Amino acid sequence: MAERSTAAVDVADNSGDEPLTAKADQSTADGVTKNPERDTDSNEAQGSGGTGGPGKASPPELHSGHKLARRYRLEECVTRLDGFSSWRAVDEKLRRAVGVHILPADHSRARSVLAAARSSALLGDPRFVQVLDAVEENDLVYVVHEWLPDATELGTLLSSGPLEPHDAYQMVSQVASAMAAAHREGLAHLRLNPNAVLRASTGQWRIRGLAVNAALRGISSDTPQRTDTEAIGALLYAALTQRWPYESDAYGLSGLPKDVGLIAPDQVRAGVHRGLSELTMRALANDGATASRHESACTTPEELVKAIGEMPRIRPPEPAFTAPPEYQRTTYQQGTYGRPAPHPGATQPITTPPPPLQSRTGKALKWAVSALLIAALGLGSWQLADALMGQDGKPGDTPSTQPTGDGDKGKTTTKPAAPIKIQNSQEFVTDGGSQHPNDVSKTYDGSTSTYWRTRTFTAGPELAPYKPGVGIVYDLGSVKELSTASIGLRYPGDHTTVQLYAADSLTPAPSSLGSMERIGKVTTTGNTATVEHAKTVKTRYVLVWLTAVPKSGPDPEAYADTGFKQAITEVKFTG
Repeated sequence: MAERSTAAVDVADNSGDEPLTAKADQSTADGVTKNPERDTDSNEAQGSGGTGGPGKASPPELHSGHKLARRYRLEECVTRLDGFSSWRAVDEKLRRAVGVHILPADHSRARSVLAAARSSALLGDPRFVQVLDAVEENDLVYVVHEWLPDATELGTLLSSGPLEPHDAYQMVSQVASAMAAAHREGLAHLRLNPNAVLRASTGQWRIRGLAVNAALRGISSDTPQRTDTEAIGALLYAALTQRWPYESDAYGLSGLPKDVGLIAPDQVRAGVHRGLSELTMRALANDGATASRHESACTTPEELVKAIGEMPRIRPPEPAFTAPPEYQRTTYQQGTYGRPAPHPGATQPITTPPPPLQSRTGKALKWAVSALLIAALGLGSWQLADALMGQDGKPGDTPSTQPTGDGDKGKTTTKPAAPIKIQNSQEFVTDGGSQHPNDVSKTYDGSTSTYWRTRTFTAGPELAPYKPGVGIVYDLGSVKELSTASIGLRYPGDHTTVQLYAADSLTPAPSSLGSMERIGKVTTTGNTATVEHAKTVKTRYVLVWLTAVPKSGPDPEAYADTGFKQAITEVKFTG
């Protein structure tokens, strides 16, 4: 655990070498579901070149559903490059989403990747995406790290325009401070770019791939502090101008015009904060000072943090307040509807409205209302007196509703619906793999916050022809009369189709669906599906069968991506 990677070389060297050319290459996917990584690396990398080729090893043949250490289930491959692959996975032990980098154990960079991952894990700084595990087993080396579904890459944020000065100030301040702490522990990043910097939903900026991203590609540098400082300057340049500070386009950003060299951000875009523009040039221009302030260049993250601290604090913008429009009376309300508009400057005479209900029509209306009130009072008094007389047993009594002996014979009483308690359950699979069989008991535990969920499908709402359906068989304990089933659903939308069948056992044969008696069917777009049957059905086992599920957005709590899916929260049977 004490080893350091090639990215974690000695950071005491802070000599200001010549400017480093930052070529565009994408970062390893580290858990931003909104922008899965598309890696197009060449042999050149930001701030340095690779130390060697990918080696003779080929990427392991893995697939969705494969499990590592009987714990990490691979879900989606987001990168496959240079003999390694990166995956979005699920930690089934802790029920959370994680990211995994995988490469063969005989890969030329396997040892350095393990060392980098273990060194990064020892840092334990929450400003970095945390390494959770680094393991070598079964001829594989894999690194498990956090997955942040609620975070957004800086490159994605810049696709809609440059950041506000306060946001750019917060970004460079937090990133520089985090990298200074990493270098104090002997760790370097060497691949800081807009895909490696994330903004969480809380507003905090986090860095992913510390040491590991460089080790995966065999990247090293003789001046790691200078490399990371220039990379932070490039990030600030992009945040202020929505341009990449080199001639080549990268990360969805346009590069600078050719043959003009590096120009200050406030010369690229109007309105750029002057202090941040000068700070950018101090981080990027390592050959001396800017033209305006003659400040020395920043060659280490520590120097950059000091320069940021010397700047006046940039406050967030004041919230814009729009005064409501002044109330304007219409011409109809002013009593001039249909009249010509007055000449400008003419004084308008104020017409005094007549007293309310003083006209002949108003007087007639008052008499009519008075008569109606008198009639209503008389009718109400008569009904009250009649009711009081009926209670004393006088003529006009209503018949007693209490049963008396044989008089009840032949009468039919309606039996109230009684809830049926579920005793056991089992997921029913007719074709393909199961969904989440360990969660079926959560559909009748009395809590709507727990659920059994289907997998996420790419097409829908109808599951056929990929699967005939998915569902759960419930055991009612003994043969019961079943009339109604209420199924709570987690995801509304167009549309969910639920069918109810009377099964012959808790674990019926997959081919027995066609021979089951169908109790009912319902299609809904809401959060509840109620299946009713005109006649009660006697059965002990009931199959709740979903044949169509709606499309819904990502659900971080359930570790589910956008797609066609459904979850059952609570099932209730009555008979």
